Amino acid sequence: MSRAEQPSRRTVLTAAVAAAVAGGTAPAAAAAQRPAAEADAPGGPPARPIDYHAWTTYTEWRLGTGQGVRAVAGPRPGLVIGAPAGRSDYTDPHTGTTATWEYAVWTSPVHRLTAPATEAVASWNAHTPEGTWLQVELQGTYSDGTDTPWYVMGRWAAGDQDIKRTSVDGQTDGKSSIWTDTFAIDDASTGLRLASYRLRLTLYRRPGTRLTPTVWRLGAMGSDIPDRFTVPASTPGLAQELVVPRYSQEIHKGQYPEYDNGGEAWCSPTSSQMIVEYWGGRLTPEQLSWVDPAYADPQVDNAARFTYDYQYEGCGNWPFNAAYAATFEGLQGVVTRLASLTDLETLIAAGIPAITSQSFLKTELTGAGYGTSGHLMTVIGFTADGDVIANDPASPGDDAVRRVYLRREFENIWLRTKRYNASGKVVSGSGGICYLYFPAHPSPRRRKALEAVGVR
Repeated sequence: MSRAEQPSRRTVLTAAVAAAVAGGTAPAAAAAQRPAAEADAPGGPPARPIDYHAWTTYTEWRLGTGQGVRAVAGPRPGLVIGAPAGRSDYTDPHTGTTATWEYAVWTSPVHRLTAPATEAVASWNAHTPEGTWLQVELQGTYSDGTDTPWYVMGRWAAGDQDIKRTSVDGQTDGKSSIWTDTFAIDDASTGLRLASYRLRLTLYRRPGTRLTPTVWRLGAMGSDIPDRFTVPASTPGLAQELVVPRYSQEIHKGQYPEYDNGGEAWCSPTSSQMIVEYWGGRLTPEQLSWVDPAYADPQVDNAARFTYDYQYEGCGNWPFNAAYAATFEGLQGVVTRLASLTDLETLIAAGIPAITSQSFLKTELTGAGYGTSGHLMTVIGFTADGDVIANDPASPGDDAVRRVYLRREFENIWLRTKRYNASGKVVSGSGGICYLYFPAHPSPRRRKALEAVGVR
């Protein structure tokens, strides 16, 4: 189907459709409904319906099978091109340019999901010097024993001179489909699930050079979140606030139409930039020299440019945001789901903020002043009453970004999988999706907190 005909995750999880300053509300497009999770084994502990798994160590890289790749040890083990396996042509769909590239391929071992999944999202951390890029694919086995095709989960480069980073639309086998960056079972009510998967990484470089991408982390999150309009209320357990930079997306309205025009479309890169800078990531004047000097907070414009997905036509591709964060020295990023506000409290207590995705009517989040079919914001702490402190980029200026949202309202709009839009139609919720950015070498306390929420 064409972009106009094909439903897209953008209709559900793009930036706020109505700016906070306007206070508008817009309906969300319909999305596939998720079924209730399959029952846990009798007598066993409840299975966590979220399984994030990654390959990051020298030993793990060597466990995969490769053609032309080489695992490198050191403080941050990774995978690089050794002797290329061959050459191939790639025609960039967004420029029409065909070029020849040397390539090398690495395929992960099979990972069996702890809970068979209805959805999966891959993410990666890499360095791609000019003249290099990479492709990530996922292939899985269903619970009925049949296999999926190899699905492209992203074609990515840190820059935009060699290829235009892109998702790939129109991928389906009649049982599952790829919606921008998300693998999804087409009809989960049948009981069909993704039981296991493996990832394939292809590294590209210009022929005749010694350039190579370096990949430090490759992983995927699989989940089977039960259908729910509401979630159980959690008990407050933390009063703490992290000092995180505050940036408004709204002051960028109308900037760079080629990167989706700023303003309400830039919630994801604006949130990403806040967390990158919290961890000390900085851009040089040279890196920002392309931005109009009349624009405030040019680093937000930069984040938008370098998270932009040319197929999605927006900056809300989840793995592209995590990969952008990891281009800053000493940082890594993942896309996963969290199960509760208690998980968020665990992270905040260890000094790790999180970027959360949620959709809601104007009446469902007191003090927001807007409704949205999908919006990213940064959770930076909790009040003494347990309410959520968020840096919400859908604010009229940087000084208005810090917000306090009622705990019960926030946890419901973030963790639910189904909701009613302004027209009364049942549409999807994000089910606890978040980005986590953290140091490449976290302290023991931070490592323990990440492990507690399923990330290692």
